[in-house]
Amino acid sequence: MLSKAVLKYINSLQIKKYRHLHQAFLVEGAKSVKELLQSDFSIEKLFVTEEFLRKSTEINFNNGTYELIDEKDLVKAGTLITNNAALAIVRMKPLDFFNPEKALFTLVLDDIRDPGNLGTIIRLADWYGLRTIFCSESCADFYNPKVIAATMGSFTRVQVVYVDLPEFLKNAPSNIPVFGASLHGQNIHQLTLEPVGMLVMGNEAHGIRPEVEKHVQELIQIPRFGGAESLNVANATGIILDNFFRNK
Repeated sequence: MLSKAVLKYINSLQIKKYRHLHQAFLVEGAKSVKELLQSDFSIEKLFVTEEFLRKSTEINFNNGTYELIDEKDLVKAGTLITNNAALAIVRMKPLDFFNPEKALFTLVLDDIRDPGNLGTIIRLADWYGLRTIFCSESCADFYNPKVIAATMGSFTRVQVVYVDLPEFLKNAPSNIPVFGASLHGQNIHQLTLEPVGMLVMGNEAHGIRPEVEKHVQELIQIPRFGGAESLNVANATGIILDNFFRNK
């Protein structure tokens, strides 16, 4: 059973202010914790159920690196409605150096506020081999438990960097093309796209902000054939990424 102090600490990590104060975040569920255990993240505390231990024969658990917990206490402590596996308190990592001139293709997110969308986009970036995403400062927090859960473990391979986005794009090397998703852009089916440069995806409701769009060199759009007014930003990101990588 978790002590009141540990439970209070875990609950505090559901709030951005305290995550960054303690430089720690939560990882929950079987898939995410298994990915975590195979990464280079430093684990502060690990709580697992007997069922998780029994089913995780591929993982080498060293004595003293985890504490057994029952499912009821696991759900009480964490953010998931159901969790019969594991919960970890994990240390944040310092960001690696990034050189945009040496990265073939980079995803840039402007004001993506929904944690589920951000997590899904991180998972998509991982699928297409992207290792860094740049976010405006108004985007959802990378370490939000809902973001981490939606990545399904991809948070261990993709780093997210928060920047003053207009200033970042303004100072980007001039030889790097910057694309932006827009309802007023060119039809992506009529373009020959290669995964080179930067792709800017905008807010779920309002798209790319004007102060960001002025640094975009080419606006592109997914052609619409039906009656839907718009696409979910994560779905749109997946479709556009696939068009960039289609000829690889």
